[in-house]
Amino acid sequence: MASDLLSRISIEPGKCGGKPCIRSKRIRVTDLLELLSAGASFDEILRDYAFLERDDILAAIAYAAHQTDHIVLKSA
Repeated sequence: MASDLLSRISIEPGKCGGKPCIRSKRIRVTDLLELLSAGASFDEILRDYAFLERDDILAAIAYAAHQTDHIVLKSA
């Protein structure tokens, strides 16, 4: 499932500054995450951005989780 969701994320030079976007649209993963963190519901986002699908929002969350899943080294 996660790989299906991650396939919705596109990175293209010259589009949105080369930042990760949803399905080659001009909406960045960061835009969706910021909307969610500000309290917007899935329904509100889908109503305001009619070209998006529920799985696009889930893809943004999955992408963020994937990007933060790494070892953090701390000095002693």
